[in-house]
Amino acid sequence: MSNKKQLLQITNVAKTFNDGVITIHALKDVNLEIMQGEVMSLLGVNGAGKTTLSSIIATLNPASAGDITQNGVSIYDDVVAFRRTIGFCPQKPNIDMMLTIEQNLEFSGRYFCMSASEIKERTAYLLKRFGLAKYAQSKASILSGGYKQRFLIARTLMHSPKLVIFDEPTVGLDPHVRRDIWNVIKDLKKDNVTVLLTTHYLDEAEQLSDRVCLLEKGVIQLIDTPENLKKAHGQSNLEEVFIKLIKECEKEGDC
Repeated sequence: MSNKKQLLQITNVAKTFNDGVITIHALKDVNLEIMQGEVMSLLGVNGAGKTTLSSIIATLNPASAGDITQNGVSIYDDVVAFRRTIGFCPQKPNIDMMLTIEQNLEFSGRYFCMSASEIKERTAYLLKRFGLAKYAQSKASILSGGYKQRFLIARTLMHSPKLVIFDEPTVGLDPHVRRDIWNVIKDLKKDNVTVLLTTHYLDEAEQLSDRVCLLEKGVIQLIDTPENLKKAHGQSNLEEVFIKLIKECEKEGDC
């Protein structure tokens, strides 16, 4: 990653949830460097802190401590400006059912202060790119699960973000749709867009990632390339590496 420019620096980020009865330390002093144009996957079992970290980076959830900086400046100094550079694709569809697919995209463009001509051009491109043109005047209720996911990605890319955050983008999808989304991520990387991918699918992380970050109980256990991890642990694929690491963690009583 030495030839890539730093996009974000995450420093000592922590997140604590307290409902008045119990306190949960979801993230503990997370330090992470995200580079421009890389695909980084956040891995870990349920409750490891993957979604919490990605939502903090997306500014959907405030950190309890620590900072995130871009070019040495805290993103919290101007959250609105930072949000214009990122796209967040949620796991669960949150489409406005009162609007057509085309209107949903147009609304997203207005949200990001795009001009009318930019919105028109970008909407037409995305509808075609994701095979949604024939549904342009229809409402989301007509879409299958796979097409809803395509729409979510199209909406995420409406304002041409520099960083795209995918939260479990292929859960429950048919294999061919899943591969289509893989191709979208690969195309984003070709365009030097940074991708932060939260996934439970280890083959997905292995195929797409420049680096993977393994979280356990809110703590980063390792950050490395899939190839380096396979060599270091003597395994043929990333899933076997992950299982080996989790077993070691359970044996030591840290999981």
